[in-house]
Amino acid sequence: MKSIPLNEETAALATHIIWFEPPEKALSDPVRFMAYAMTYAMHEDMRVIRRYVSDDDFREALDRAPPGIIDPRSWAYWNSKMGRYPPPPLPVRRFGDIVGPEKLDFVQSKDNEPTHSAPKLTPEEERHNARTAWKKMRQGSSSVSLEEMRRRAREEWRSRYGPGVKG
Repeated sequence: MKSIPLNEETAALATHIIWFEPPEKALSDPVRFMAYAMTYAMHEDMRVIRRYVSDDDFREALDRAPPGIIDPRSWAYWNSKMGRYPPPPLPVRRFGDIVGPEKLDFVQSKDNEPTHSAPKLTPEEERHNARTAWKKMRQGSSSVSLEEMRRRAREEWRSRYGPGVKG
């Protein structure tokens, strides 16, 4: 996607749309800026933005949109405006590598490009992968038993409020 120039008009828009960072930073990543614009820009703002962004750039911004910025309603609206009906799935935010991107067809790569070669998993395989990932996560958590946690909490409570107080 081509960059959006920084001028008086676009700086004012960037300040309005991405209010939590300076306009230079907001406009430095046009794909991210467009994702925020699709969610927060008013009709008048979009008329100005459309002077700098072609339909192809708009489609690219949708294809590479970072997960978690565009809400489902805006996602459906802008995809339909670009001739995509029904819209593709929203970008998905993932934390960690639970089952690996090669196993899920809706997980997206680092550049947010969809992976089309992934095999489709059955619900049972998805449940199995999720349970395996959950067990793996639990094994990495604290090795302190529940009884040990209770004992420590009791001791801490007694040290604060006195040994004679029942808790």
